[in-house]
Amino acid sequence: MCVTCGCSDDAEGKITNLETGEIEHNHHHHTHTLPDGTVITHTHDHENEASHVHAKIHGTTISLEQEILGKNNVIAAQNRGWFKGRNILALNLMSSPGAGKTTLLTRTINDLKNQLPINVIEGDQETINDAQKIKETGCKVVQINTGTGCHLDASMIERGLEQLKPPLNSVLMIENVGNLVCPALFDLGEQAKVVILSVTEGEDKPIKYPHMFRASEIMILTKIDLLPYVNFDVQRCIEYAKQVNPQMQIFQVSATTGAGLDSWYKWLQEKVLHCANLVNA
Repeated sequence: MCVTCGCSDDAEGKITNLETGEIEHNHHHHTHTLPDGTVITHTHDHENEASHVHAKIHGTTISLEQEILGKNNVIAAQNRGWFKGRNILALNLMSSPGAGKTTLLTRTINDLKNQLPINVIEGDQETINDAQKIKETGCKVVQINTGTGCHLDASMIERGLEQLKPPLNSVLMIENVGNLVCPALFDLGEQAKVVILSVTEGEDKPIKYPHMFRASEIMILTKIDLLPYVNFDVQRCIEYAKQVNPQMQIFQVSATTGAGLDSWYKWLQEKVLHCANLVNA
C-alpha cells in the first residue's frame, strides 16, 4: 500500500495503442494473436515497479517518496528534452473524476484540428472508453491503464511516446487519471499543468487541494452552462484559486455550448508559438 496516497504498489501501467490494437504491459514479454488477426504484445519490466515504495522497520514506516520522485524527475527531464527537441507542446490535464476533462479535450480537438496537430495520451485506471471517444475525433491516441495506480508517471509517458510517435511541431495532451492529489506530485516532462474544475464541485476545491492548484499554470472552470442550476460561487472559487496561486490564469468555459472556449484556444495557440520561438532562438 502506498504511504503517499493509498494506491497499490502493483500498478503496472498497461498501454494500448488504439491505432494498432497493440497492448503493452510492464512486466515480462510475450505476444499472442486474437481471432481477428490483431497482435497483442505484453511487455512487463520489474525494474520499473511501483510509483511508491515504503518499508517498515521496528514498526516505523519509512517513506521512500523522495527517492521515487527523484527517479521520476530524471525521466521527466528526459521527456522534456525530447519534447523541446521536436517542438512539441505537452500539457498535463488534471482534475477530479467527472470534471469534464475528456469532453473539453474532444471539443478542443474538433475545434482546432485544422489549426493545431493534437495527439493524446489518455490515462485511466481501467477501460479504453475515453480513448475511444478521442479516437472518434480523428486524433491519434494511446491509452495508459494504471490498474490500481492513481496517477501517471514519467516512465509511463516515455513508453506511451514510443507507441504514439507524435510528429514534430505538434501538441500532446496528457489526460491524467482523475485525482486531485498525486498527479500534481509527478512531473511528466510537460510544459505546463492544467487543472480542470467543474461547477458541479465545491468552490473550495483550490484550498482543499492546494498543491494541485499551486502546481498548475492554468485553471479551467468547466460546465458554466450549469451555473443556473447549481449552488456554486464563481467569484469565491476564483478568490480561493488566486489565494493559493496568484499567478494562475483562469478560464471559464462550457464545452457543451462553446462559451469561453476562445480564450482557452488563444492561450493554447500562444503557448505553441512561444515553444516554437524558444526552439528557433
